[in-house]
Amino acid sequence: MDTDAIALDGYLDEETAPGDLHGSTARFRLTVSPTDERADEMILPCSVADSELAHTVLHELVPGDQLRVTGYLRLPRTPDEPMWLIVTTLAVLETAPPLSDPAAAATAVIERYGPYVCWFDGEDSGEVPVWTEAGVWVGHAGDPSALGELIEEFEQRQAAGGE
Repeated sequence: MDTDAIALDGYLDEETAPGDLHGSTARFRLTVSPTDERADEMILPCSVADSELAHTVLHELVPGDQLRVTGYLRLPRTPDEPMWLIVTTLAVLETAPPLSDPAAAATAVIERYGPYVCWFDGEDSGEVPVWTEAGVWVGHAGDPSALGELIEEFEQRQAAGGE
């Protein structure tokens, strides 16, 4: 293991999981997107061995939270070993937007595309609301296949000094 800790910012896209039967360790996957390019995005498995930090990960984090993790990268020694980050500290930079309707929460999904957040309501309404992670409204995509076009139009308006 390297002696230099690294810090990464990313999003928790799915539920966390206990790493053992007692919940004294935890595991999660962090989506790291350092640029707006989807090709630069990576999903990094993370593990927490500290029991207090594991309790926080298991009971206080929810999908959609933006996190800053610090830890040590564990590189595989053989082709069948995974790579992961051994997390030593964790900070919540931004909590996930609250879901107002608990019934919708069961089927709704928040997806992040670089600096953009999309809400899929799970009711197949077709409309996909989109805003930036800073909360700036982007608009509604008529359906998921129109997301790229909507985001491109928004970026062109911003570059031209629009809204």
